[in-house]
Amino acid sequence: MTSRGWRLSAVVVLAAICAAGPERPEVIRTASDLGPLPADRYDYTPQDYQRSQRASALLIQKCMAERGHPDFPLDPRYPSDPVVATAVSTDYGVLDLSTARRWGYGWDPAQSLSLRPKGRRMTNAEYADFPACSAEASRRLMRGIDLKRDWLYASTRAIEVDKAVKRDPRLRAAWDVWSRCVAEQGFTRYPDPVAAYTDTAWKRNSDGNTRHTQRERATAVADVTCKRRHHTAELWHAARAQTQAVDITRHRDRYAAGLQALRTYRSTIAEVLRKLGY
Repeated sequence: MTSRGWRLSAVVVLAAICAAGPERPEVIRTASDLGPLPADRYDYTPQDYQRSQRASALLIQKCMAERGHPDFPLDPRYPSDPVVATAVSTDYGVLDLSTARRWGYGWDPAQSLSLRPKGRRMTNAEYADFPACSAEASRRLMRGIDLKRDWLYASTRAIEVDKAVKRDPRLRAAWDVWSRCVAEQGFTRYPDPVAAYTDTAWKRNSDGNTRHTQRERATAVADVTCKRRHHTAELWHAARAQTQAVDITRHRDRYAAGLQALRTYRSTIAEVLRKLGY
């Protein structure tokens, strides 16, 4: 594609973005700033996760009491603490300039603290019964749902859709423009923003965090600056939206079945929370 052709294509796509959804903030700092995607309604949300964790904890606590552990905590620690990785990336790599300046491709280590269980450590006797109660809770929450056919359908399609998005010539052109921009500032010419985020040069620790070196932070700043200059995230988002919409139209019945499974799951969670005193 010629430079003029690329600019014209970018203008057309960006115009479509503006016309297709609610007004977006002038500066993109998070993936949510880009607006919703067609497949979002078929996805398990952060709120679903929080409510399911609470429902599962209540079911496990009830099961453990029935097995002779009446004071089992809702949020127990394991007998030995596992290594917990914290992921703060977006589908578009790093987007926030202040985060890039401070933490590069990593994050504030204090964020990991919020993931640690707040309850006491399980006893060995409790830990012996915990897996069975956890499995029982999972079966209860998934009751009435065909896991393979319906529940996993949207996520399975998401993998195929993502492959199609990466083949989109407009997106590949957008990545190329971004890549040249980063390289012109003296940094590695990465094929796409995900490659920059996952570069092994950042030497991630066992929890997934980076070392926040000067080179890493400077690269991340160039990354975000080039994304903003060339609207990389917006173009990427538009390509995803278009590809998702086409896929949903082609497989409408299967997506509808997956959505019904998600609604069944939410209904079950609501019932558990109501009965067990949320």
